[in-house]
Amino acid sequence: MQIKSKAIVLSALKYQEKSLIVKCFTEEVGMVSFFVRNAFAKGKSAQKMAYFQPLTILEIDFVYKNKGGLEYFKEIKVAQVYHDIYYNYNKNCIAIFIGEVLHSVFREPVVDKEFFAFLETALLWFDTHDEVANFHLILMTELTKYFGFYPAQDGKGKLYFNYEEGVFTDRFSPCCFDEQPTLLFRKLLELGFSNDQKIFNNGDRKRLLSMLIGYYELHLSEFRKPNSLEVLKEVFSV
Repeated sequence: MQIKSKAIVLSALKYQEKSLIVKCFTEEVGMVSFFVRNAFAKGKSAQKMAYFQPLTILEIDFVYKNKGGLEYFKEIKVAQVYHDIYYNYNKNCIAIFIGEVLHSVFREPVVDKEFFAFLETALLWFDTHDEVANFHLILMTELTKYFGFYPAQDGKGKLYFNYEEGVFTDRFSPCCFDEQPTLLFRKLLELGFSNDQKIFNNGDRKRLLSMLIGYYELHLSEFRKPNSLEVLKEVFSV
């Protein structure tokens, strides 16, 4: 089946000397893995490495066999050119981290055009704004809506968040955040991309990131801590 689709690059793994295995979230058919020959070669046969940076938005054309193996690009071009993400060290670190998170949570080729549109819009916002220190936290929170474990919003004023049940409560248990972490978490849930991004300090962000990682690990059995986690913590430690 011939497919033309937008796609967001999640990861690119080097294979042998000159090739890549590229995992993409596509608008039309969901998650697809591609084999890219001669990605590191020189000359006309070489694929441009710029296509395969984390979170690059592409327009692709390919024959979709859908047999569980690797597919092959027929045509490929960049759909949206980022102006800042790959030239800003902090943004680049966040992009690598988000790519790893998405790579970990996507296991099935589920088609969700609404989610694709949300993710594309969020990435373009990320590229064009300066106050982005909370971007990964907001995005990880929003992702829980699409993966079925977004926190219940009927617990206003309650002291604790039960991360196992996903609810706010006045009854503390071993599966609850304490009062201060719960307050931080509630502020994060209320924070949007357009709100004041200076609401948290670096210590708050590191704490929230650890809380979100734990929340993901509990609710998504396939989730693994991103390799870039410690680098990201270092970025926001000063």
